[in-house]
Parts: sequence; C-alpha cells; structure tokens
Amino acid sequence: MANNAYAQLRGLHRQAGTLGSLGSLLGWDQETYMPHGGAAFRSEQQGMIAAMAHEKRTSKQVGDLIAECEGDKALLSDPAVAANIREMRRDYDLATKLPGELVAEIARTTSLAQEAWKLAREKDDFGAFSPWLEKVLGLMRTKAGLYGGGGELYDALLDEYEPGMTGAEIGGIFTPLQGRLSGFVAELVGSKHQPVDVLAGMDVPNERQHAFGLEVLRGIGFDLGTGRLDTTTHPFCSGIGPGDTRLTTRYGTTSCLEPLSSTMHEAGHGLYEQGLPKGEHFGEPLGDAVSLGVHESQSRMWENFVGRSRVFWGWALPVAKRHFGPVFDGATVEGVYGAVNRVQRSFIRVEADEATYNLHVMLRFGLERDLVSGALAVKDLPGEWDKRFKVLFGLEVPDNRRGCLQDVHWSCGLIGYFPTYTLGNLYAGQFWEQIHKDLPGLEGEIARGEFSSLLGWLRGKVHAHGRRYRAGELCRLVTGRPLTPEPFMRYLEGKLRPMYKI
Repeated sequence: MANNAYAQLRGLHRQAGTLGSLGSLLGWDQETYMPHGGAAFRSEQQGMIAAMAHEKRTSKQVGDLIAECEGDKALLSDPAVAANIREMRRDYDLATKLPGELVAEIARTTSLAQEAWKLAREKDDFGAFSPWLEKVLGLMRTKAGLYGGGGELYDALLDEYEPGMTGAEIGGIFTPLQGRLSGFVAELVGSKHQPVDVLAGMDVPNERQHAFGLEVLRGIGFDLGTGRLDTTTHPFCSGIGPGDTRLTTRYGTTSCLEPLSSTMHEAGHGLYEQGLPKGEHFGEPLGDAVSLGVHESQSRMWENFVGRSRVFWGWALPVAKRHFGPVFDGATVEGVYGAVNRVQRSFIRVEADEATYNLHVMLRFGLERDLVSGALAVKDLPGEWDKRFKVLFGLEVPDNRRGCLQDVHWSCGLIGYFPTYTLGNLYAGQFWEQIHKDLPGLEGEIARGEFSSLLGWLRGKVHAHGRRYRAGELCRLVTGRPLTPEPFMRYLEGKLRPMYKI
C-alpha cells in the first residue's frame, strides 16, 4: 500500500538526512576547533560521508517508492504529503544526475580548499588559493552540466539555493536596484548631517562581547539548550539536526558592536532552523528550509530590521552597559542608533551597512557568474574585483585579504549562493511590512525586550511550512503579492533619510 510506501520513503530520507548531518558536524568542527593538521584526513571523512549520503538518496528503492506514492490519489489528497513527495521527486531527479564519485570528490576538494583559503586569506596570498578555486570551479561546471536545464551553467547552480530562479531573472532585479542604491548611497555619504560614531575607540574585551551576545540570543528566543555559540574566521550557522543548531561569530573587528550584528545574523538562521518541524520531518523536504533567499530573510531581519532599530537599542543598551562596564557609561540610545546605522563605503561585506551591503552582493554575483561561464579567468579575478569595486564604491582595494579573499563561499563550492543575500533583504522587507500590519504593537514590544510575538509570527508564517511552498509562492501567501524591491527600499529610505536629513 502507498501509505506503507510513504512510511518507508520517509524512513530512508531520515537515514540520508542523518548521514548528511554527520557531514555538517564535521564541517562545523573544521571551522571551529579542528587543528590545521587534520585537514587532509578531514577531506577523506567528508568525501566518504558525502558518498554514503548520496548513495542513500539515489537508491533505486527510493525512486520506486516515490513513484508508488505518486500513483496514489488518496495519499496525494493531503496537501502537505503531496508537497513532500513533489519535493522528494525534485531532489531525487537532481541527485541521480550526479555520480557518487563526483559528489565525493566535491566534498573532498572543498574541504581542502577551505583550509587553503584560510591560510591564503591570513597571508594575503591569492596565488596560494588560485589553484584550489580552479579545481572547485571545474567541479561546479561539471555538476551544472550534469544537471542540465538548457540555460547557462550558472542557472543550474543557482537553482540549488533558490529553486526556479535564473541568473537572467536576478540580473533583471539587481540592475535597476543597483542604480537606485548607488544613487541613494551617494546622497547619504554626501549629506552634511552625518551620524557621529560614538563607538569609535571603544575597546571591549571579547569575553564581555560574548556574554552580551549570549544574553541577546536568549532575549530574542534562540534556545541555547538546543544550540550554542562559538567563534570562527567567517561566521555561519549549522543546523546539525533536531535539537542541535550551532552558531558562530567573530570578534576583534573594527567596532565593538559589529560582533553583535554577526551573532544576530546567524541567530536569525538559527531561529529558522529551530523553528523547522525537524522532530517530525527530519531529512524530508517538509523539515527543510524553502530556499536560501528565505533563509537569509530571517538572518537579515533579525540583524538589521530588529538589531539596527531605535526600539531595539532602547532595550539592548542597558544590557550592553551591564556587560561592557564604564566604557559604555556615556552611551545613549540615539547615539548608538546613529552609530550602528552609519553609511560609509567600505571593503568588507559582513561589516557593511544596510545601504551599501547589497552592492557588495551584486559585485560577487556578477563575478561568480562570469567565472562559471569562463568569461573571467581565475588568474584575472583580483584585478577584475578591484576594477569593479572601484566603479561601485569609488575605493581602491588595498589587498586581496580585503578584496577577493574575504569570503569563504567559493572555497566551499557555494557558487550561486551570493545573490540569495540580497533576495533575503527583499523578502525581509516585504515580510516586515506585513508583520507591522499584523502586529501593530510590535515596536513597543521590542522596546521592552519582548520578542515572542515576532518570533511566533515567523514560526507560524514561515518556519513551520518547511518546503511545502516554493519561495515565490510563500511570499504571495504571506504578503498577498509577488516579491518586489519596493518594501525594502521604503524601509531603508524611511529610516535613513530622516537620519541624514535628506
């Protein structure tokens, strides 16, 4: 019977998901506590786990069970079950196009490439990373070619992160938005009314910043009983499995509050992971995030829409003063609010303000699209990065560490990921407008340090669905309209124009 087939299918997906979670755990350890000397063996471990998980996901038994379930109309009458099977079919059809040897080789190579990137970034040596980027790109092109689809190779890679989107579609969104943002940034940085950086020169020990971050995590609703916070070179969140969500952040940056932005960004991802129905659907599409764009909407919302708001600092400033001590005694809500919303052209994406951030993403989108197509050679990447950066930001890139070596993504094989950051901002802007319609008292709640209504809204409207809906469908379901940049720009301009008196 199909119901029995569906139960078997779910069991096999849980097994595959468990193997995948072991790979995630190995990856988390590599980025946090693994000694550098373990890199070579770790690549073997990652390759073996990836091959085993791929074999489990692509077995003939899985294909036969999906087909049996697809033929049972009674089973498919349940919309949630139908969506689960629909996405299982999509995943299976894509996975079976890739040979297990390729999947294992990608896991091994990217594991080694990440270690090469860390050292190259530390030493500002692009030449040391260049061969690894060549290898990763070659593997990604091979994978994209096997996926097929008829469009440019980049589309097949992008589809892994934002199903249904193409490079051309994203370019159609980004090109006019880039012009609008560039003009807006020019207005802001040219204004005579610049917020004072009251945080300049404030030195707060890392352990105090960490304690402050933990208290904020607890306040916004991240469950530290099923999660943890550690440090790494490039912050990330890893949803290992049910009851295990791991965040990382970094310290020693230019601002004593920048680590909080990283922590809240990853917490947004973590809250989504903790809100997914993994207990019931681990390893299945219904227990997974709808897309990386929607995932990023959660991180960007908590980092910026909440964490850079005036009302948030009405609550958070007394908490910061308690942790940071006398250095923060003279800080005021208005002063901190202005400081964390200062707009300035800068080199590092993860430290960028809201107005310039998307320009960083658009730069990477164009570069990686050209790298995949072959229009840009790896050896020419530093020079092309610097040239395009100068056009977008008007700044001369001083070194590759603050240029093309600053992000971990390409070493991990996450090609097609970057545009989801800006898509996440756009989804967040549209969700945020709807949230304020549905929760008219939200501003007052945040000012009191009450975040349960906001988190509850996100849990019910976004997290609980898993992949039941595609991203565009979810956006229309939640907000009543398709994705558009207008809500995000209304939010950004509405906040910054009064601050800069333009």
